[in-house]
Amino acid sequence: MERELPTINIEGTDFIVDVTKLELREKSDQKNTIPFEDMRNVGDGYAFEYSLKNKNLPDLFDRESRTVKIPEFVILDPIGMANKYNHPVDGIKDKSDFELMVNQQAYDMRVNKGILPTVDIAGHTFYVDIRMDMLRPKDDFLSKGIVLSDIENYYDEDKRTYTIPYNPKTHEFQEPDYRNIKELPKNLIAVEFPSERLLDRIGWNRQYGFELTHGLVKQGLELQFAAKQIPWEKTFLVDLIKSNLKTEKSQQKDAEKQQQSPPKKNKPKGRKM
Repeated sequence: MERELPTINIEGTDFIVDVTKLELREKSDQKNTIPFEDMRNVGDGYAFEYSLKNKNLPDLFDRESRTVKIPEFVILDPIGMANKYNHPVDGIKDKSDFELMVNQQAYDMRVNKGILPTVDIAGHTFYVDIRMDMLRPKDDFLSKGIVLSDIENYYDEDKRTYTIPYNPKTHEFQEPDYRNIKELPKNLIAVEFPSERLLDRIGWNRQYGFELTHGLVKQGLELQFAAKQIPWEKTFLVDLIKSNLKTEKSQQKDAEKQQQSPPKKNKPKGRKM
C-alpha cells in the first residue's frame, strides 16, 4: 500500500511534497507543479516567487507575486528522503538536504584532497582541469589534450554536452578537413561528454566565484564520467559529405562543358568609317 505523501500549505493552497520527483504538486490540480529546479537554495530551505493568481511561478507582469520560503525536503518528508537515499529514518534527523543528496565522500575528495574528476574517452583517462581550460590526458605528456575553448562550437546548449571529433591515437581533439571531406573519417571518432560545468561543478564554482556548494544539491556530485562514442552516421558530417560530393560533381560537369565547348574565334576588327 502506497503511503500518503505529506503536504505543505502555500498561501492557502495545499501542495503535495513529492521527493521522488523533487517537486511540489497542487493537491486539487496535480498537473500544476513547482519543480525543485525553479527554487533557490537559501541555506536552511528553498525560496521562490509565487503567484497567487497562477498558484505557481509568476508571469512576467504579475504584480501579485510574493516570495515564499519552504523548509528542506528532509524536514518536509523525512520518510521519503530516507527511502530515496537509502538511509534509516533515524539516521537523517540531523542531516541537511546537502548532506543527504550530495556524495560526501566525493565532496571531501574534491574539496579537501584536491582530486580532479576524470572522464574516460575511448578507453583513455582524462583529468577535468578547468583551471588549465582542458581535459588533460593521463600519462601522455606529448598530447595537447582537449582544450575546452577550442571546442566551443561543438557545444549543444539543450543537451549540455560536447560532441567532438577525436583522435584516439594522439588523445586529441582533431577536426577533419570539412571543406574537402568526401567520406567518413577512418582515423577519427565522434565522442560526446558533458560540459565542464557538469564534469566539475566545484572547479566551475571556484573558477567563477560561486560558493563551492553552489548547485550541488540540484545536480549531485560525481568524480568519474565516461564519454559516449557517437556513430558518424548520426552527426552533421553525413550531410556535409553529401554537400561536398554534390559540389564536386557540379564542378566536374562545369569542367566537362568547358572542354566540350569550341573555342570562340576573335572577329577581325575593321576600320570605322
